[in-house]
Amino acid sequence: MLPRLDLAAVWLAATASVASAQTYRRFGTCPSLGCVIPPDQQDFLPGQEFDIRFEVHAPKNGSEAFNNGVPDEKFTATISKDGGRPRSIADFFKIRSEPSLEKWTFSWFEDLFAEDAKTPSVVNVASKAYRRVALYEPGTYTVTLNYFSGKKTTAEWTVRPLATKKKAKNVIFFIGDGMTTNMITAARLLAHKTVNGKYQTLLSLDDFPVLGHQMTHSIDTFITDSANSASALYTGHKSTVNALGVYADTSPDPQDDPKVETIVEMLFRIWGSAWGAVSTAFIADATPIALSGHSRLRSQYGVLIDQTLNGVQNYSWTKTDGPDAYFGGGADQFIAGPGSYQGKDYYAEFAKKGYSVSLNKTSLLSAPNDKKALGIFCKNNLPVWIDRHIFPENLEINNDPTGAAKPAKDLPGLKEMTLKAVDILHNRGGKEGFFLMSEAASIDKQMHALDYDRALGDLLELDDTVRATIEKLKKLRILDDTLIVVSADHGHGFDVFGSSDTKYAEAQEDERSKRNAIGVYQNSGLSQYTEPKPGVSYGTGANFPMNWDPRYVLAAGVGAAPDRREDFGIGATPRAPTTSRGGEAYVNDKDRPNGFVVNGTLPTSESQGVHSLTDVPVYAWGPCQETFGGTYSNIDVFYKIANCLGLAHGRNVTEGAGKRHGKGKGKGRD
Repeated sequence: MLPRLDLAAVWLAATASVASAQTYRRFGTCPSLGCVIPPDQQDFLPGQEFDIRFEVHAPKNGSEAFNNGVPDEKFTATISKDGGRPRSIADFFKIRSEPSLEKWTFSWFEDLFAEDAKTPSVVNVASKAYRRVALYEPGTYTVTLNYFSGKKTTAEWTVRPLATKKKAKNVIFFIGDGMTTNMITAARLLAHKTVNGKYQTLLSLDDFPVLGHQMTHSIDTFITDSANSASALYTGHKSTVNALGVYADTSPDPQDDPKVETIVEMLFRIWGSAWGAVSTAFIADATPIALSGHSRLRSQYGVLIDQTLNGVQNYSWTKTDGPDAYFGGGADQFIAGPGSYQGKDYYAEFAKKGYSVSLNKTSLLSAPNDKKALGIFCKNNLPVWIDRHIFPENLEINNDPTGAAKPAKDLPGLKEMTLKAVDILHNRGGKEGFFLMSEAASIDKQMHALDYDRALGDLLELDDTVRATIEKLKKLRILDDTLIVVSADHGHGFDVFGSSDTKYAEAQEDERSKRNAIGVYQNSGLSQYTEPKPGVSYGTGANFPMNWDPRYVLAAGVGAAPDRREDFGIGATPRAPTTSRGGEAYVNDKDRPNGFVVNGTLPTSESQGVHSLTDVPVYAWGPCQETFGGTYSNIDVFYKIANCLGLAHGRNVTEGAGKRHGKGKGKGRD
């Protein structure tokens, strides 16, 4: 006779197994077989709308196999506040009827050995989702999921204090994607001259009165990506890599994951303020699209553009009436065809909703300030600052925003797009103000490519944009009404460790001797980027290097990279450090051919650099600036901005849209 299984022992073994997993996990925020989403330890702004999902997992095989793969379909869930009486979810949130039971199956690999052996673990799921709820009273809430005859999963949620007074009329949030303190230090050295160790001029960022730091961890990994880090900054809720405006679940549909309201959705709902986004990336990229997008997969570009214009369509959700100013690259999602949602012409879709449409810098600058504006200036990402100003021959690519086989050359930069957005948002926001996000996207993109000069060029463009924006706000007499925050979403492991004598390095015949061109400590010398060179004049102004190609260049690198060659200094063409063979990355011998090979530290499938763990800086100027000092989580950036905008309300506020658009009707929860 077989011995009876001790279900408690099996349960403990299952939870211990998943808790010890690292590279792969069955479900990152759910170490047990009962999952509460949002999970334990989450914070909420009073009145912020969100979805709740419960999942009960029953693995059919693998180390967690349980209950013959049959999930408990009769699970129950309760919620209580500050130790009070637990109530059912439907009763607590006054939901008229229980949602339907959902069922699906997913699979995962328990570790790398299982992946190599191609032996996935299969999990059956029973689930329910409660849509569009909100918690209005500050305090601690305990959510309990009951399943499998006495098993429980609990999640503790914290609703932060009320903040109903609007202290800042406007907010401008600059994001240097991937930007770290080390990069800012290097950019300062490139563009600003020192005399005997003292800078004669400084970055605009150096003038900010408050500096803090934010920790960038995602909800289930300590290295983040731009999607879930942007969501943390815009919603106050951490998420999973690739997820935008949602808590990831295990369902097969990337559009049904539990959503959480973003800062612009709340700002429009409560105050009716104007909002906009500017980016040097394609506008459906993670950082700009996370303001309005809700999806587990950031690559759902067409759907996300449609959500930005029309709102979430598959469930009742907050509408923003679309952005008032929306500028960047990414024509692929607007030209009718395979890249756009349902093959539609999204230039036309935006125009139908009253937008001016600009496809070049000339048109942008002449667009009316009293009308909503869309500006899409090329396919994919905008060419970087260095290629637009120093190596314009690199603009000869077929990236015209109409889809024609010709280059886009009449291109605005981050500064032109941001200043135009300020004009439009100031005009359209009126007494209710505005929120603008402006992203220098290619700091990150060029760091991935190990093209450090191009990354730092875009960082200097960001700093120049910040400087010009402050002057614009002064001219409009709204600087004192505007909170300006400059930060990043994550970092890269970049730093400068010396200089390199490019002339000496090129004269050496063997790779080991080339490394002797690097000067460290006392041999690092001084920056030559700020020294004039006869016959060289870029006409780019006082806030950029006078010479991008001196003999002695910065010797810099990142902590994690693939195999590649290095010779330091600027490349005349954008960098491609690796080439692919058989799905693996190898040194590209055409990249930096006079350099020396540096062995990589990443998996051989990785062709570029990756993000790092580092905290990133937060600069603040204006109303509420004093709250941004210190070190805190990335979600706290959201709460600091939201409190300054008076978004934390103890009741359902839905009047905002009527203040600008004549719609006094409040939102229902149909």
